[in-house]
Amino acid sequence: MSAGQTARERVRAELVREITEIARRQLATDGAAGLSLRAVAREMGMVSSAIYRYFPSRDDLLTALIIDGYNAVGEAVERADARARAGAGGAGHHGGRWLAVCRAVRDWALAHPHEYALLYGSPVPGYKAPDDTVAAALRDTLVMARIVSEAHAAGALDPAGPCPPPPPAIADDMARARAMLPMDVPDDVMARAFTAWAALYGTVSFELFGQYNNVIEERTAYFDYTMTLMARLVGLRP
Repeated sequence: MSAGQTARERVRAELVREITEIARRQLATDGAAGLSLRAVAREMGMVSSAIYRYFPSRDDLLTALIIDGYNAVGEAVERADARARAGAGGAGHHGGRWLAVCRAVRDWALAHPHEYALLYGSPVPGYKAPDDTVAAALRDTLVMARIVSEAHAAGALDPAGPCPPPPPAIADDMARARAMLPMDVPDDVMARAFTAWAALYGTVSFELFGQYNNVIEERTAYFDYTMTLMARLVGLRP
């Protein structure tokens, strides 16, 4: 809390924190579709009308949880990249930085499975995320984009094997992506980076949601191998 906050602002901030913590526990038991402001109010000992002063609707509470979740993933990824940049190889060790941030996403997901499911699982029926979520949602992607862009600028990209050029039909898509992300790279690099990004979250989701059960047991080793393959697809050297 800021030292400049008034007593009323501190009380409000604490109540908002308590409401969101209780809501996160609800995610674990009832899922996002079962999130209820009335149930949160009951657990807090508040009348249901009082909680609407803080979150006017269930969707407002969901949005707060989603933004908090995206920021938490983003912070984990930013810290991982900062550590990798400060470690052996430094900022120029692009492959090591890529693997570090991928591991940070997986570690966060395994530690917060219900929040991960809210962000990357099935859409919540009737909920449409507002534009307020976009900046937080891009934090982790911006780190990955920066790694690829810096490697390209340094002439350090060396894709494994010949890759087909992206079809002209997706040129506009790549332009839109480039407008959102700080990636001054050709379309083929952009497309490979998007494929690797999707593979990261697909691999984490398969592990978290049980698709690997009775098949993949050494999941850490498999994850690292898969992310190394994706790094080579983009052109990042191990």
